[in-house]
Amino acid sequence: MKKIIASALILGACLVLVLAAGCTQPTTTTVATTTAPTAVATTEETVAATPVPTTVDSLTPGPTQTLPEIWSIEVQVESNGESINPQITTTLRGGKGMNVVPQIDVKITRSDGVVETGQLVQPLHIGQTIVLAGTTKNTDRAEVWVTTPNSEKVKVYDAYIPFRSYN
Repeated sequence: MKKIIASALILGACLVLVLAAGCTQPTTTTVATTTAPTAVATTEETVAATPVPTTVDSLTPGPTQTLPEIWSIEVQVESNGESINPQITTTLRGGKGMNVVPQIDVKITRSDGVVETGQLVQPLHIGQTIVLAGTTKNTDRAEVWVTTPNSEKVKVYDAYIPFRSYN
């Protein structure tokens, strides 16, 4: 009888370990906070807009600037790593400038040449995100521009966003 109980406990512990091992991947459930389009009543048939490849934007990241400490902003840019629906998420992580910076612009230049843009505007809060389409390549370029209270645009982030990281 004791062997049956011990076997059941060991089997239950193994089952718990197997279930816990499947839950170790971080989930990225984000909500896009971009401006919603307004509906306009028309009699014409509406056709969905398709992104147009552009060759003007370079895929090579350039130099960035540092904001003054009183206007500092921290952002995190990462890919969701999903091959079915690749997305690049830009998250506001905080900073002293959250109350004075009027807006943050994000520009994704995908490896296929399509440019996606988004914007965070006041009121800014920690955890606010922008989700833009990406590709499964490791050459998607993300640029983050902060508009200062003096109405100057400062590029604070410019880098390739890897599709997946195997850390």
